[in-house]
Amino acid sequence: MIPVLLIVIPLVTGLISFFLKEERSAKAFALLSSVATLAVSLISLFQSGDSLSTDASWLPMLGSRFSVSLDGMGKILTLLTAVSFPIIFAATYNNKYKSPNAFYGFMLLTQAGLMGVFCAMDLFLFYFFWELALIPAYFLCSKWGGEKRIPVTFKFFVYTFLGSLLMLVGILFVYFKTPDHSFAISSLYNLALTYGEESFIFWLFFIAFAIKMPVFPFHTWQPDTYEQAPTAVTMVLSGIMVKMGVFAVIRWLLPMFPGASERMADIVMILAVTGMIYASLIAIRQDDMKRLVAYSSIAHIGLMAASMFTGSASGIQGVIFQMFAHGINIIGLWIVIDVIEQQLGTRKFSELGGLAQKAPVLAIMFVIMSFANIALPLTNSFVGEFLMFNSVFNYSIVLGAVACISIILAAVYTLWMVQKVFYGEVANEDRVVLNVPINTQLMLAVLVAVVLFFGIYPQPMINLTSETVTKIIAQIK
Repeated sequence: MIPVLLIVIPLVTGLISFFLKEERSAKAFALLSSVATLAVSLISLFQSGDSLSTDASWLPMLGSRFSVSLDGMGKILTLLTAVSFPIIFAATYNNKYKSPNAFYGFMLLTQAGLMGVFCAMDLFLFYFFWELALIPAYFLCSKWGGEKRIPVTFKFFVYTFLGSLLMLVGILFVYFKTPDHSFAISSLYNLALTYGEESFIFWLFFIAFAIKMPVFPFHTWQPDTYEQAPTAVTMVLSGIMVKMGVFAVIRWLLPMFPGASERMADIVMILAVTGMIYASLIAIRQDDMKRLVAYSSIAHIGLMAASMFTGSASGIQGVIFQMFAHGINIIGLWIVIDVIEQQLGTRKFSELGGLAQKAPVLAIMFVIMSFANIALPLTNSFVGEFLMFNSVFNYSIVLGAVACISIILAAVYTLWMVQKVFYGEVANEDRVVLNVPINTQLMLAVLVAVVLFFGIYPQPMINLTSETVTKIIAQIK
C-alpha cells in the first residue's frame, strides 16, 4: 500500500492544484502535499513485507499488471524524491510564477511520475510512469523557462522522445520473447535471447537511459535545459530526474541483458570516462553558475555510468549511495544560485564577487555544499565516490587513472566558483544587497545536516541497500 500512496498523493493533489486560483493557496497546498508524501516515505524505511508491495490487475489484455514494490534501492530513490520536493517548494517559496496553480500542479505530477518509475515492477508500467514524469517537465520548461525556452525545450523534447521511442521498441520486443507474454520483472529477468538479439536490444534500452542521465555523447540537451528552466524545475531535473536513467540501468538493463552488458562494458565505460573529462574541462570555461553546475553534473553521472558497468558489488553500492548524495548536493547548490539570481539579477561570475561580506551564512552553506560536490572526506559524496572509483580501478587501471583526473578538475572549477562568487572584492558594491529569506536558510541547513550526517555515518544507507545489491549482482553474474 505504501508505494501506491507515494504515487497517488502527488498525483491527486497535482490534479487538484490546477483548480486553485490563489497563488498562496497553490503554494501552501503543494508544500502540504509534498510533506505528506515525505511522511509516507519515512514510514517506508521501517516497513517490510506486504506493506511495501501491491499487485493488481491493470491491463490484462496486454499482460501488464499494476505491480509496484519497494526494495532498498527503491526506498532510497523515493526518499530522495520525497525529501527534495518540500525542500524545493520551501526554499523557493518567495518566487513568483505566472499561473502558479498550473506550475505547482505540473510539479506534483512530475513527482508522481518519478515515484512510479522508482516503484514499478512491471516494464510497461515503468514506461507509463517514465512518460508521466517527462511530459509535465516539458510544460514546466516551455512555459516558465527563460528567453530561449522554446528552442531549448524543443531540443529536450526531441532527445527524450527519441529515447522513449527506442525504449518502447525494445519493450515490445522483449515482451514477445517472454514465454507468458508478460511485462513482469520476474519474466524479463529470465529472457532467453540470442547473442545478436541481446546485443541489439541492449543498445535500444541503453541509449534511452543514457539520454536521460545524460551520458556523453547524448548530453547536449542538458546544459541548455538546465540554464533555461526555472531554477525550481532545474532542481528536479538534475537532483532527481537524471537518476531515472541511472536507476533504470540497475533495475532493468543490467539484469535483463547480463551478457550484452558485460560485452559492451568497455565501450560504455570509455564513453562515460570521456564525458567526465570533457564536461569538467567545459565547466572550467563557464561564466554562468547554472551552466557550470550543469556540466559538473554530467561529470558526476559519468562516474556512475562507468561504475555500474564494472559489474562489482562495490560499484553498484557506490552508485546507489551516490544517487542520493548527488541529489542532495546539487539541489543545495541550485538553491544558493537561485537566491543570487532572484536578488541580484545575474548568475555570471564576471558580475559577482565578495558576497560573503554581504551574506556570511549563505557563504558557509555554499562552501559546505561545494566541498560535498568535490567529495571531500566527511561529506556524503566521499563514500559513494570512493566505492565507485575503487570499482573502476579494479576493472581497469587505465580507465581509473583517467577518471581520477576529473577529481582534480572538479576541485578547480568548484573552488574557483566559490572564490569568484563569495570572496575577493565586491563587484558593483553599490547595488549588492543580499537578504536570504529564513525559509531558504532553514532548507539549506537541513541539506547541510544530511551532507554531514551521511558523510560521517553512511552505514544506515549501506545496510538498507546491501540486500538489493546482492540480488542484482547474483542476477548479472
